[in-house]
Amino acid sequence: MGTVSPATPRRRIVLYYPQQRSDVARPPYVRYRDELPLALLSIAGGPIADGYEVVLIDGTRYPAEEAHRRVLEACEGALLYATTGILGYQVTDGLHCSRKVRARLPRLPSFIGGWFASVAPELQLRTGLYDAVALGQGEVLFRELVRAVDAGASLESVAGLALLRDGAIVRTAPRGVVSWSELAPTPWHLVDFELYREPQLRAAAHAPHAPRYGPVRAKVGISYVSSFGCPLRCTFCCSPFVSNARWKANDAEAVVDELAELKARWGFEGVHFYDANFGVSEARVRGIAEGLLRRDLRLSSFAYVQAESVVRWAPDTLELLARAGLVEVLIGAEVGTTESMDRVQKNTRAAGNVEAAVALDRVGIHSLLTYILGLPGEDEASMRATLDEARRVVLAAPRARPEVWPYRPIPGSVEWERALALGFTPPATLEDWGRAGDYWSEHAWPGRISPAVERERRLFMHYSSLAQGRVRQHIGFWERRARRRLEAGALRGGRLEARAFSVFDRLTRPRKSLVTGADRE
Repeated sequence: MGTVSPATPRRRIVLYYPQQRSDVARPPYVRYRDELPLALLSIAGGPIADGYEVVLIDGTRYPAEEAHRRVLEACEGALLYATTGILGYQVTDGLHCSRKVRARLPRLPSFIGGWFASVAPELQLRTGLYDAVALGQGEVLFRELVRAVDAGASLESVAGLALLRDGAIVRTAPRGVVSWSELAPTPWHLVDFELYREPQLRAAAHAPHAPRYGPVRAKVGISYVSSFGCPLRCTFCCSPFVSNARWKANDAEAVVDELAELKARWGFEGVHFYDANFGVSEARVRGIAEGLLRRDLRLSSFAYVQAESVVRWAPDTLELLARAGLVEVLIGAEVGTTESMDRVQKNTRAAGNVEAAVALDRVGIHSLLTYILGLPGEDEASMRATLDEARRVVLAAPRARPEVWPYRPIPGSVEWERALALGFTPPATLEDWGRAGDYWSEHAWPGRISPAVERERRLFMHYSSLAQGRVRQHIGFWERRARRRLEAGALRGGRLEARAFSVFDRLTRPRKSLVTGADRE
């Protein structure tokens, strides 16, 4: 199908980025205030290049009723409506908005994509709200889907879709992952950046003083993606299913060019790289850092990297990244033994997580390391080994912040199938999936972690955050005592001490104003 002729009246496409939280009484509405609706911006570029009008509503910027009203208003006379959403409340809000669209405009073609829809298309299709689910990488797929809808062509002709036909899920021809050079430019002009700047400035004005070991974050930043997919086949992750373990990246020079243009347009100070695996290519990482330094962009940055990348990079690569503004990285540390690492097919070797945290600390880069407890079939010895490695990270690298989360089975992963075989009962409806809470606090699979190990997990989280000064923003008696607890490996006791600190902290912490968050005199 050819592109739309410039003489053809432009047809409107409506994209909705759902809310991430249910408790949105007033702005700022999102926990991550710098997060742009990147998933929808990326798919909007192709249709815009073909001459279509795109209206993108970011629900995180408005109360729900206002966001949905804007969507319904834009959908009047539109060609199609599409949405996305990751696990959690975005599933709920996307469902609510799509129901309103279907009730008001039952004949309007409606679609959904994103990683959660890709791994559970049957849940989306059986709601009757969507004509198809986009599977996997969506930029080229969506462009072809728009053309097909506009031409009145059969959806079966578009590769990469899941359809509901005669009560059964039918998938069209599979679609491969395309390189970055095949994608249309991102339509950044769709973003009203003031909706993102103002909440960040307000949050910065009312934020407490930075902890002694906490990273200094930019007051105003953006989220940004410079690559798609991940080459690893971790068994707990759905990325191998969604991207087929392929990794496609924009080249370093193009990334720096775009960041320079965006900074000139919006005037931000930081960038949060949302790449699933930013550090696959050391040469590309170095190229980005060198480009930022050469242009004197001074961007405080955050990125997701693998421990094995950090330990194999040349030492001066880390120094270069630090000089270029890298403030903090997120490392999926996962587990604490070689046997468990082999089992989840992670490429991190023994002690790699500790080595990476120390190497980053040495050049002044903070690290957040996330560990998992309660994988299908995991025994208590393995879980305690993971807790022990996290404890060693705290002691070895003051700028490292290890967190240990209960395992959550994710559809589309190998561990998901193992969990089902061991009796895990997944949520049955989109409403149930939308109620999924935080990875780091909610036990999605009760009973997988014994009460004794769960107490140790909670005590570790308490002592590590306290020892690093992240609770009271300074180091005193309680912080030094918490460090001694960690040095002794004393995680099987101490509950009374933790409770005593909780009472002490509650009685001595300055009271906050409910209006401004400022300390009362």
